[in-house]
Amino acid sequence: MYNLWFNRVHIKGAIKPKICIVGAGPAGFYAAQHLSKKLEKSEIDILEKLPVPFGLVRFGVAPDHPEVKNVINTFTKTAQHPNVKYYGNISFGKDVFLQDLQRFYHVVLLTYGAEEYRKLNIPGEEFHNVIPARKIVGWYNGVPTDKDLNLNLDGERMIIFGQGNVAIDVARILLSPIDQLKKTDITEYALEKISQSKVKKIYLVGRRGPLQAAYTIKELREMLKLKGCQTIWRNEDFSALTSEILGTLARPKKRITELMISSLQQETKLQPELNFFSPIFFRSPLEILGEQKAEKVILGVNRLVGNDILTQKAQLTDKTEDLECDSIVTSIGYKGVQVDPSVPFDNQQGIVKNTDGKISTGLYTTGWLGTGPVGVILTTMSNAFSVAERIVKDINVDNLLESNKKGYGGVQEIVNKNNIPVVNWQDWEKIDKHEVDKGKIIGKPREKLVTIKDMLEVANS
Repeated sequence: MYNLWFNRVHIKGAIKPKICIVGAGPAGFYAAQHLSKKLEKSEIDILEKLPVPFGLVRFGVAPDHPEVKNVINTFTKTAQHPNVKYYGNISFGKDVFLQDLQRFYHVVLLTYGAEEYRKLNIPGEEFHNVIPARKIVGWYNGVPTDKDLNLNLDGERMIIFGQGNVAIDVARILLSPIDQLKKTDITEYALEKISQSKVKKIYLVGRRGPLQAAYTIKELREMLKLKGCQTIWRNEDFSALTSEILGTLARPKKRITELMISSLQQETKLQPELNFFSPIFFRSPLEILGEQKAEKVILGVNRLVGNDILTQKAQLTDKTEDLECDSIVTSIGYKGVQVDPSVPFDNQQGIVKNTDGKISTGLYTTGWLGTGPVGVILTTMSNAFSVAERIVKDINVDNLLESNKKGYGGVQEIVNKNNIPVVNWQDWEKIDKHEVDKGKIIGKPREKLVTIKDMLEVANS
């Protein structure tokens, strides 16, 4: 599909295209990879608000999924390309603004992701033991702003609202044997807290049915095979899934549905000594009840409406049921934020306003900031390559190189004036080595630095 894309493109005139990519996550690195291969004479700068690169690959991928993080090797090769430079600890919308970058660069590409979580917007959500999954993921993955999360694991029953991979990740990490987690790059403080956890029962609650669940077959398999944990399904949730319906499903959806049904049919008597994981379908949270904390949720019972069985919508009936709990996790999606008022933004969808990645002349977006939080890393790669290709074509068509620009030299003037310590790629390599060496001492692949202060100290050592 991408073979033709990697032919060199001739740029008119002698001016080098200066391109600024805001965000050093997968979207940013994939875009840089494509641009550096297509634009032989170019200067591509990646700006990142944290001292460390890789975004969701470092801070979003579950600690027990090291194979997913192998893509970092590809990103490292891109960062080492002579046309690409990495500059960490520069915050877009705080240290530098869009008008600055548009003054200094011919092209600005926004790829800083979707870092806000969506809310349930129901009474009781403000209780202290109702925690967004995004914060828990950040807590066990070492996001500096989440390291001090007050996660109470003293109760036995947890409800997770949402049925995507992030929801299952949180359930799996919290129910995993501690000896299994010790071998990962999970933060040491999270490991200690989970080792003392009393959480034994996790309910994964979704508005729609098994066919609409967003988790993948890999994530579900891992949950079903989790040592010391029993998966319990509700028979009635599968009553409408006839063999005729299964026969109409595309292979990926059919396989995961058959896996759920197979697991349901293999269920044995509940074993109290095991942890307990229970997906519940056709339920919407209506209200969270409790005195000083969340203790119970009123769930509305849904029915599905619509002709397409895969995209049917949940519609509330007049029936409700109660589900008791000791803590609640919300995992119903992410959205982008407007960190700079000059960026045209759709607050409803939580994305930058764009048409196939183009915001305006010389201004683009890719990744979750432009598409919303959809797909996996391969989806992000495809989108980033596509938008990067559009940039390459537009450079000549939109006459973006009519005048020379300062590029990073302009940014450098601003950060120097404001005494902002910048982390380059060689500085990151010091941080990387420090974390890996620290991890080896305790038998882990790495022990992450979790404060910006510590990151900067190592970078400047």
